[in-house]
Amino acid sequence: MILTLDRPRDQKIETQERICRSPAVLRLTLQDFRSYERLSVETDPRPVVLTGRNGAGKTNLLEAVSLLAPGRGLRRARSAELDRRTGAGPWSVAARVDHDGFVNSIGTGRATDGGRDRRIVRINGETASNQAALGELVAVLWLTPAMDRLFQEGASERRRFLDRLVLANDPAHVGRVTGYHQALKERGRLLRTGRADPAWLDALETRAAEAAIAITAARRQTVNALSKVLSTNTGPFPRPNLTLAGTVDTWLDELSALDAEHKLLEALKGDRARDAESGTTATGPHRSDLIVHDSQSGVPASEGSTGQQKALLISICLAEARRRASLDLKLPILLLDEVAAHLDGEKRRDLFDELVSLGTQAWLTGTDATVFHPFGQRAQYLSVNASELQPYDVQ
Repeated sequence: MILTLDRPRDQKIETQERICRSPAVLRLTLQDFRSYERLSVETDPRPVVLTGRNGAGKTNLLEAVSLLAPGRGLRRARSAELDRRTGAGPWSVAARVDHDGFVNSIGTGRATDGGRDRRIVRINGETASNQAALGELVAVLWLTPAMDRLFQEGASERRRFLDRLVLANDPAHVGRVTGYHQALKERGRLLRTGRADPAWLDALETRAAEAAIAITAARRQTVNALSKVLSTNTGPFPRPNLTLAGTVDTWLDELSALDAEHKLLEALKGDRARDAESGTTATGPHRSDLIVHDSQSGVPASEGSTGQQKALLISICLAEARRRASLDLKLPILLLDEVAAHLDGEKRRDLFDELVSLGTQAWLTGTDATVFHPFGQRAQYLSVNASELQPYDVQ
């Protein structure tokens, strides 16, 4: 079944022209993905609103869209976990994505050769060498209920959030992060044996240090760029103050990239005995943290209410979209799962207005359809029930 959502006849031309500059999913097709046996839905560049009960399949659709970008998607699931049920796979997600009048066909899914749990990517019918190719076509950012405690949990989730922002600008970032962690994993394995070849360790630590400085520099560049946009924010959402905290981050405040790399190499070499005993690596960007304060009150984000924390996250995502719009770069597709749950009516309307003004395609979910009525005809609406979709309209 193919669902097609009609465009409103009274939509303003200037809004349509603005929207066409942003990547947008025009058709999404799922096969044996999560709760969906098969689905094909056609959409347009307006925001997509998905409403229905909890467990209806709304977040599964957002997860499918998140897999159009590099990485493991918004749930960080292994490829085999995405199959609809045992024996039903392999899963696949395909989309037609329009950007500035150029339509690309993107396909991704689980490979079945050799029983390995791996994901393949095809772009316009050709198999891509790696997932980074997706980042050249689509950037995706998301907010989910699991991120409501982002500022109260450990630093790893905040690093992932920041790396997703970096990835929206630099598709190669995912490869650097993967390579860095792989080098540390191999180094740790050698240290645990207690008889590692020093030359082999030197090579791994050199590889890790090179990637570490590149990762840290990319994060710093993203934080600095976002801070500039946020400093001029006069909108309804709070103005977050962003800083990076970590040993390597501090080094780059004081040293050149080359000197910081040498210093990290010395630290890795000097920490071999301690790291072998602890089973971890004491120094590196995997220890960094994204620190967020409300710039007006100075209160750490971790001390704010759930609604305040969510508003800060929204502000950061909108700042990234505004930054890219100001540079005439492709905007990210935004996936906002239950984003309105902790926002009051005024902030919800402000968010909807901002999304339409930016011209980015956003996919939003919620259990209460009336929450999204301020969108009016500026959005398209789908009711989701037991993984079945039905378009509807609002007056």
